[in-house]
Amino acid sequence: MKIETLPLSSTPPASVPTTRRRRWRKPVIALAVIALAGGGWYALQGKAPPPAQAAAAKKADKPAVFELAQNDVVTVESRELALRLPLSGSLAPLAQATVKSKVSGVVLETGVREGMKVAAGQVIARLDDADARARVAQQAALLKEANARLAMAAKNEANSQALLKQNYISQNSFDTTRNSVELAQAAVDAARAQLDLARIALNDTVIRAPLTGVVSKRHVQAGEKLSPDSPVMAIVDLQHLTLDAQVPASDIPRVQVGQDVRFKVDGFNGRDFQGKVARINPATEAGSRSMLVYISVANDDSSLRAGMFAKGSITTEKSDARPIVPLAALRKDGARDVVYRVDSGKVVAQPVQLGMKSEDEGLVEVTDGVQAGAVLLAVPLDGVKPGSAVKVNKPAAQAPVTLAKKD
Repeated sequence: MKIETLPLSSTPPASVPTTRRRRWRKPVIALAVIALAGGGWYALQGKAPPPAQAAAAKKADKPAVFELAQNDVVTVESRELALRLPLSGSLAPLAQATVKSKVSGVVLETGVREGMKVAAGQVIARLDDADARARVAQQAALLKEANARLAMAAKNEANSQALLKQNYISQNSFDTTRNSVELAQAAVDAARAQLDLARIALNDTVIRAPLTGVVSKRHVQAGEKLSPDSPVMAIVDLQHLTLDAQVPASDIPRVQVGQDVRFKVDGFNGRDFQGKVARINPATEAGSRSMLVYISVANDDSSLRAGMFAKGSITTEKSDARPIVPLAALRKDGARDVVYRVDSGKVVAQPVQLGMKSEDEGLVEVTDGVQAGAVLLAVPLDGVKPGSAVKVNKPAAQAPVTLAKKD
């Protein structure tokens, strides 16, 4: 069997349609259109700035406004400024006494105890007065005897005077009679003095408070035997106290009698007490080289007690009521002192003249430049300078607290 190979022909068969040759043209044209559109969009986007840069440029066109918190500013107040000298010391009663017995005797009763208030002249103890009464009676009898002898001597003098006039006795005898009268008078005076002493001793058996105060110590009990000068009671006057404070000798020139003192005592919840400088010790204390300043303290309610420790300060100098600003608010503009004042949302450098300065309180007095009510920058702030726009944030209002009702 013979196989014949047909020759290849370059012309397509008549059965293949001519439309196949044109199918690829439409997709190619569509891709070309899309590419042209994308290129145009990319060209346009390349010329326009990015959104972030546009927003930043728009924001840069507006001036920056600094927001200030409430503690960044301060409102100027007009008040007094005082310079103070710190001190500390112990409280001591201005008047105190240890009552002692003047006579000997057995204690019958003690009417008061520690912590009880007593008034001046109040009976605080009684002694057995039997011996004292007997001595009073004895001295009264001796006085009566002395008066009788005086009367007899006076009669003898009168008789001698009559006899002398009739020359029945000599002048020497009359002088002796007169001398007897003088001796009898002296005996009467001595007896009367002894009677007074006996009565005083009788009164001393009743022991009274020498001052108004509070009993701090009772030294005797009923039934004890006392001798003269034995302690009975200790009484302190708490109405008037003295604060004994040590002040360095270098600060003494600032202290003057009559200056005001304010102090606190532990246990009184921060209560302020007041006093005045009453005395200044002229000598320094050995070892500490400080001087004692005695401050008078009125303790009308008797709340303070002797021996309590107090800390406070002496007002050594006080100014009139003027504008006061914090030291931290001051700035330097060359040789001038200035403050940054907030005026209509802008920061303004305001020159000021300063007066009294208190380093302890961190305040300074302004004699010229600002008035009470002005708003100043209280502390230095980065970037805030004269001309800067600022806004002071108001404190957020606290929402009212509502309590849920119980059913």
